[in-house]
Amino acid sequence: MGDGALSVREKSSTARVVPSARPRKLAKVPFVELADGRLQGVVSSGSDIGRVYVSSVEAGTYAFACSTNNNRPCGGARGMFCNHIRALVGEAVLQYGAERVARYLKAEVTAGEPDAHSITAAMTAARPAQGDSSAAAQVFSRFLRHLAYLELAPTTAPLPEMQWFPATRAVA
Repeated sequence: MGDGALSVREKSSTARVVPSARPRKLAKVPFVELADGRLQGVVSSGSDIGRVYVSSVEAGTYAFACSTNNNRPCGGARGMFCNHIRALVGEAVLQYGAERVARYLKAEVTAGEPDAHSITAAMTAARPAQGDSSAAAQVFSRFLRHLAYLELAPTTAPLPEMQWFPATRAVA
């Protein structure tokens, strides 16, 4: 995708908008990000429509954490990646591309082109420890903030809470 596909606002933004590698469905994993040295996001429960899980995998060590939105531990994350974390990796590959996810997580994929399965296999082969779930509140808060933006009417006017971003090409 060249610069011709970017809007004027995206070209002049201080933070580039990165398009998805492939379209993804948001029902199972509505929020995924590569941030704070982790792959982290929110994964919907398969059994309870009112429950979501906040899952994360730390880059390099692959320490993982998974808990519900009300800080109860995931029953499937006992010494190994649960299905929520596997879904998170899969959706991250769709969102960012397999090479970028593998590079960010520092996952050494040995056999050919990386994909969600090979990235997960490389990380589980390292026998990662269960990590700290203290970042879950921050991740869930960012997810709720993203949901709030979806409720806004479409507009090209600047959002007041985003005005702290520096203007580009501004003369001091």
